[in-house]
Amino acid sequence: MKDIGERIKRLPPEDQKEVSDFIDSLIGKKRSRPKRKPTFSWAGGLRDLRDRFTSVQLQHEISRLRTKEK
Repeated sequence: MKDIGERIKRLPPEDQKEVSDFIDSLIGKKRSRPKRKPTFSWAGGLRDLRDRFTSVQLQHEISRLRTKEK
């Protein structure tokens, strides 16, 4: 870890500030995620599609939509 500190010290002040801000944002992400049990409130959300599509057909459609977005 000493190596990281030494490398940061060699950066120009504006880059040191950017590194500091990045570290703060990483720390904030870890704090803002409360650990709790999943609720599965989404379960049954596609119930109305059960008679029209199989689960495999829905998986293929989701995959197609995801690759289309990129």
